[in-house]
Amino acid sequence: MLALNNVEVVYDGVILVLKGVSLSAEEGHITTLLGANGAGKTTTLKAISGLLKTERGEVTKGNVELDGERLDRLLPFDVVKRGVVQVFEGRRVFENLTVDENLVAGAHSRSNTADVKAGMERVYGSFPVLKERRSQSAGYLSGGEQQMLVIGRALMSDPKVILLDEPSLGLAPMVIEEIFSVIRRLKDEQKLTVLLVEQNAALALEIADHGYVMENGRIVLEGPAEQLRQNSDIKEFYLGLNEAGSRKSYRDTKHYRRRKRWLS
Repeated sequence: MLALNNVEVVYDGVILVLKGVSLSAEEGHITTLLGANGAGKTTTLKAISGLLKTERGEVTKGNVELDGERLDRLLPFDVVKRGVVQVFEGRRVFENLTVDENLVAGAHSRSNTADVKAGMERVYGSFPVLKERRSQSAGYLSGGEQQMLVIGRALMSDPKVILLDEPSLGLAPMVIEEIFSVIRRLKDEQKLTVLLVEQNAALALEIADHGYVMENGRIVLEGPAEQLRQNSDIKEFYLGLNEAGSRKSYRDTKHYRRRKRWLS
């Protein structure tokens, strides 16, 4: 199990971004972290993957653990070797490399050639369209294909936990459905633990087992995904539905901060 225990993150020695965050992602489950822009979701992922140091940030309180072993003191490469890999938002492929070469780059922590080849076949089994494009430069792939590639590249390290940051960003609805279907299948077939950061709350809660809501660097609500889907505040402020189940207007939702019952 991946766990954050009362984690505080400070940037530049003075800017407190995470304010005592505690959450867990259970083995073989999809856990989603919801929240508006600036809530601290991506910082949470970077606290796990060890990438805070590249942005002059650090965990100043609490700890991050995987199966009881601390991760927050490790370098990013060592976090990957422990089985935790992050997929960034924005589909950051190596544009001038082929699909094959991108996948090989994702296996940098593995030295056995047979394991790398087996990993590539598993990725191509999950994303058949990538196999058709395996010799093509990644920069010429569509947005959806690039998203598949960065997920596949992350899988090449044979992770226990995958951190997904906004995988639906900028994609067409049909492509988003395909990506999320693959994420669900990876969880079911490979028993992968997934921590999913996503602004599309409806889709995230549809595939997740458990969810957390973050506001201003704090966890303000958590529970089983089905329970969160039925929560009136989640419906109103994240799904845009009123109590009758119809869509709310912007004028209705602009009182969001004033009326959040979970902060009272």
